[in-house]
Amino acid sequence: MQWRIQCAKNIQRVAWYHSHEYAYGLTGDPLTQFAIIFSALIHDIDHQGVSNKQLSDEDSRIAMMYNRKSPAEQNSIDLAFEVLGSSQYRDLVSCICANEEEVKRFRQLVVNCVMATDIFDKELLGIRNKKWNKAFNEEAESSSDLKATIVIEHIIQAADVAHTMQHWHVYQKWNERLFVEMCTAFEAGRGPDKDPALGWYDGELWFFDNYVIPLAKKLEECGVFGVSSDECLNYALENRKEWESRGRDLVASMKERYVETKERET
Repeated sequence: MQWRIQCAKNIQRVAWYHSHEYAYGLTGDPLTQFAIIFSALIHDIDHQGVSNKQLSDEDSRIAMMYNRKSPAEQNSIDLAFEVLGSSQYRDLVSCICANEEEVKRFRQLVVNCVMATDIFDKELLGIRNKKWNKAFNEEAESSSDLKATIVIEHIIQAADVAHTMQHWHVYQKWNERLFVEMCTAFEAGRGPDKDPALGWYDGELWFFDNYVIPLAKKLEECGVFGVSSDECLNYALENRKEWESRGRDLVASMKERYVETKERET
C-alpha cells in the first residue's frame, strides 16, 4: 500500500520535473492518476490464493464465468465496481467522475490496468511487448496516447510486484508471505505438483532476471518517475544480488517457520 501511494506521488512529481517530455499526459489528467491508484488497491480483491491456471484446472466458478481468461483479474474488477456502484458510494463516484462519459473512461482505465497484472497470460504479454516496441523502440513516431497507455500498464505492473523493488527487508517480508500462500495451496492439493520450497530459490532468480529487472529497466527508460526512475532498478538489482547470496538459507528458514506454524495450529 505504502509503495503504491508513493507511485502516485511520483506521478505527481513529474509535474515539476524539469522536462515534461516524460509526463505522457499523466500530470494533467487526475482521472487517470486516480484510476491507477484505484487499480493498485483493488486488483487482488477476492484472490483465491492460487493461480489462474489452477482456477481453470479446477473448473472454478470464476474460471467458467470468464471463459478461463484472466479470471482472477476480471473477478476483482467486477467486484470492485459492484461495490463502487452501490448507493453508499454515489457521492464518491460523482466526485471521481463529472459525467457518464468519465464513468465509462474511468472503468476502461481500470480494466486496462488490472488486466495488465496478469503477467502469465502469454497472449497478453505478447501484445504488451509489441506495444512497448512500437511506442519506444521503433523509429517511426508513435502517438502520445499509445505511450501513455503502455506506461500506465508498466506502472501498475510495478505496483503488483512492488516488494521486489523496495528495501531488502520489505522484499523478504512479502516474499515469505507469498511462499506461505503457495505452500498452503500445495498442501491443499491446489498448487504446483511439488513442494514450492524445492524450486523457490531458482524461481526467484528467474523472476528477477526475466520479469522484475526488465520491468524496472523499462520504467527507467521511459522516465515516468523523473529523477526517481532509477530507484526501482537499483533496489531490484540489489535484492537479486542479496537473494543469490542468501536465498537458499532463507528458503530453509521460511520452510521451517511454515512447518512450525502449521504444527502449532493443529
